[in-house]
Amino acid sequence: MKNKLILLGAGKIGDAILNLLSHSGDYTLTVADRDPQRLAHVHQMNFPDVTTVSVDIGNAKAVTELIHGHDIAISACPYFLTPVIAGAAKKAGAHYFDLTEDVESTRIVKQLAEGAATAFVPQCGLAPGFISIVAYDLASRFDTLRDVNMRVGALPTFPSNALKYNLTWSTDGLINEYCNPCEAIVDGGLREVSPLEEVEHFSLDGIDYEAFNTSGGLGTLCESLAGKVQNLNYKTVRYPGHRDIIKMLVRDLQLGLLERRPILKEVLESSIPMTRQDVVLVFASVCGQREGRLEQETYARKIYSQPVNGQLLSAIQITTAAGICTMVDLVMQGRLPKRGLIRQEQASLQDFLDNRFGRVYAV
Repeated sequence: MKNKLILLGAGKIGDAILNLLSHSGDYTLTVADRDPQRLAHVHQMNFPDVTTVSVDIGNAKAVTELIHGHDIAISACPYFLTPVIAGAAKKAGAHYFDLTEDVESTRIVKQLAEGAATAFVPQCGLAPGFISIVAYDLASRFDTLRDVNMRVGALPTFPSNALKYNLTWSTDGLINEYCNPCEAIVDGGLREVSPLEEVEHFSLDGIDYEAFNTSGGLGTLCESLAGKVQNLNYKTVRYPGHRDIIKMLVRDLQLGLLERRPILKEVLESSIPMTRQDVVLVFASVCGQREGRLEQETYARKIYSQPVNGQLLSAIQITTAAGICTMVDLVMQGRLPKRGLIRQEQASLQDFLDNRFGRVYAV
């Protein structure tokens, strides 16, 4: 019997989630959005076992009624709708999954998960998401931990502007990452560090990159590794020079102020095109003691855009959608608990990579 799943949000990532789940044969899908153009696009794609519903996702009562009768609710909406959707999922008795990188929204999801009869699985994408599973798996191979470093970037394959960047996912989420405080563990203590700072440079496969602090990428690892690691941090990867321009916009022009972020969003979306020709870089390294020696172990992957079920998907679409679809599978298959808060790092890396959706990361 197929599981009934409702997807709230039919944007770029929602499109990829529908592609993967509809062709799996195990889910009957409803997709809800208030944008008629997005819903029309879903109709044009002719995904199997998919129906569409027009709804104002900001209306908690309407969303609760919509989720009722579904086994699973997935939020692919902007972070500020997370509390509405998660609350509606709890009232409707559905398992809840989301992609949010927003720290405050995730705290609300954690509160809703307390005593819940269903699973609440936030931050199921790439970062936060898969990178936490990788880092935790690496960390588990050491006797004691010194440093856990996580680096992720979604980059254009052919950069052609001063930012050396193209829009590949939610602009609201991108701005959040650049502007909000970042969690880290420094010298054994939990800290908030500033975004866009602590720039570092490195090369991989002969290509130069920069990395700097951004918000949300650690997920719940600060809690899971508290008292076990000296230093834990997450940085976003870009091509060199990107951070300086963003810092000028966010700090010098003060477009990072909460009331001015809509201006920054309009500037970015009207000036920087999206692309499906991108590459996702996943890099994690752990340093610690193992069998009496100080050792380091590293995980590095590059995933490129590719056709999936006849549809060209960007690398960020594939990796983000694969992350949340894999977590849905693992919960429904009983490989993860079916009630309460589920952290990403509770998933076994091997289970994830063996999954039909997660194996995109194993290539």
